[in-house]
Amino acid sequence: MDKFVPDIYQKSIYTINYKKLKKHGIKCLLIDLDNTVVPLQVKKPMKKQKELFAALKEQGFKVIIFSNNLKKRALPFKEGLEIDCCCPAFKPFKFKYLKVMREFKYQESEIACIGDLLLTDIYGGNRLGFKTILVNSISVKDHKLNFFNRFIEKIILKKLHKRGLLKIGKYYE
Repeated sequence: MDKFVPDIYQKSIYTINYKKLKKHGIKCLLIDLDNTVVPLQVKKPMKKQKELFAALKEQGFKVIIFSNNLKKRALPFKEGLEIDCCCPAFKPFKFKYLKVMREFKYQESEIACIGDLLLTDIYGGNRLGFKTILVNSISVKDHKLNFFNRFIEKIILKKLHKRGLLKIGKYYE
């Protein structure tokens, strides 16, 4: 069960204390796209995302969209936010995480994974020893493939809640 517990739980990507992450040695942010950065139906970045991602780059972070989507979906965000992307990431499997580490020469302790799904974003990052940050899903509309993930996630969340490990809506750093 511990592999599903995020290190940090925040309301959204806008409430994360990035300065604290930087202070703790995080250099690279692997950020999920759908329902983490934007709702599924949004096709390109808006001003709010552009401002946040520009600020993150200004702080010295390497920011990478790390999504299970196809490149076609992520490309407008890669270009509009002027960042890298790794798509499809095949989360929670390890090989694309390891590829990012090799390509950009980061250690496990220098990477944070940010996303809205326990079964892909958090579990995947925890398996490699990265800092993991769970955020609330932006929208209830989701990919059809995530229906099963959300069903399993509800079961896991109940167990985590029962053990006092994670309570939805009770944020922590």
